[in-house]
Amino acid sequence: MNSSMENTQTPPRATSTPPPTFRYYDLVMAAFVAILLLSNVIGAAKLTFMDVPFWPDGMWPAPDGVFIYGAGILFFPLGYVIGDILTEIYGFARARRVIWTGFAAMIFLAFMSFIVVGLPAFGGWECAASATLQMTGNGTAAPGDICQQTYESVFGSTWRIVLASIIAFWAGEFVNSYVMAKMKVWTKGKALWTRTIGSTVVGQGVDSLIFYPIAFWGIWTSEAVITVMITNWLLKVTWEALLTPLTYFVVNRLKKAEGVDLFDTETNFSPFASEKPEA
Repeated sequence: MNSSMENTQTPPRATSTPPPTFRYYDLVMAAFVAILLLSNVIGAAKLTFMDVPFWPDGMWPAPDGVFIYGAGILFFPLGYVIGDILTEIYGFARARRVIWTGFAAMIFLAFMSFIVVGLPAFGGWECAASATLQMTGNGTAAPGDICQQTYESVFGSTWRIVLASIIAFWAGEFVNSYVMAKMKVWTKGKALWTRTIGSTVVGQGVDSLIFYPIAFWGIWTSEAVITVMITNWLLKVTWEALLTPLTYFVVNRLKKAEGVDLFDTETNFSPFASEKPEA
């Protein structure tokens, strides 16, 4: 029973000094980095839409009731929820280490994607795209060339999108964590929902303001960039609000399991601080 998260006997102790070790910090870090990489591998390459029939006709940003958004929105809010949990439970200093870990993982992912996409394709490489074209009689190119083009369309992001993703993630996550930590002190640890949603409003706002102009300005129309930027921001904030009960559940369980309720009253909030969290 001592190893269970069901520790309801001892309430979490409010403190500004973290313990030497935490029981579940490494697992939360792993979940954060995994979702971050999944959002860039699976979600970044697909643009999708949602038809809202009750949306007023002609109203911006979806005059026809069709909201266009990137599929990565399914992952990013979960990343921000875990980011909120990191700061709420483990404090800004440890959240900072996780953000830098995710930042390094994104750079490594971008580098390896560049290398793998650039490798020459074997002419006999078969894939779903080449098989479909051959079945319909439209396969005039070598199967390897067809598969390479398909592979590049998914994993061969332009340098602008890669740069925008890395910078937007770094800035948005640090702003999110900073606002979360400061609001916890201001609210004296009460009203968790105000800081989870509030930090997401600001953090996701910074993320969107950086990502879309860097990635798509001059490629999409200015109206399209602004529309998708605001639509994605609204959907991300809505996601965060809808996931508030889940955030409460995980935060309460982890606080009981770790035995402390950490407040960043003596924290260096510089993203570049090199000192380790105090024991």
